[in-house]
Amino acid sequence: MNMQKELIKGYKDLDIPYSLISHEEQSNKLAIFLPGAGYTTQRPLFHYSEEILLKKGFNVLNVNYRYNDADYDSFDMDELSTAIKLDVKTVIDEVLKDGAYKEFYLIGKSLGTIALCTELERAAFKDAKVVWLTPLIHRDDILDKMVRSTNKGLSFIGDNDYCYSEERYKLLAENPHLVSRLIPNVDHSMEYKGDPFKSIDTLKSIMEEINQF
Repeated sequence: MNMQKELIKGYKDLDIPYSLISHEEQSNKLAIFLPGAGYTTQRPLFHYSEEILLKKGFNVLNVNYRYNDADYDSFDMDELSTAIKLDVKTVIDEVLKDGAYKEFYLIGKSLGTIALCTELERAAFKDAKVVWLTPLIHRDDILDKMVRSTNKGLSFIGDNDYCYSEERYKLLAENPHLVSRLIPNVDHSMEYKGDPFKSIDTLKSIMEEINQF
């Protein structure tokens, strides 16, 4: 495997780091990871997804924005939403500029699902598979995109997640292209507070579904 680490100028000319893990032999398949603000691509849901997708022949793009840095302290949620959409677009534009990739797999978690909604409008991602990890379904833009998207999708959220509501979650069933998984007592980190063994079991279950997706 080759690991390429880069920086690119994003919103307000701030540096956005990203990394591209690629196979020795050229691949036309790319998985794109859009993490949360605090849940980075080094955390378990992304770490093991990376291993699964590399094994399936995908190259993996990690967009490693750092919205917990002091540079973003003054941003309200509207500006942060603007920033992540622009930053992710800028990185993906750069990585896709030579047109080598034809098959795509997108995984977004929490804050990353804001950018995921926008990126699904990109023509190149018309047939991409999409995994929504703890999507921000309390936001109308994300809920609407999940309900109407024609991409083959897989979603995971816990009923102890601050973004969850039963009423809004039920709307996801309207999309025949989306498989939604509600995990009892799991929080926004996809974990059971105070029970690491149950958290590990949940992680394993999610990875098995992603592997089969």
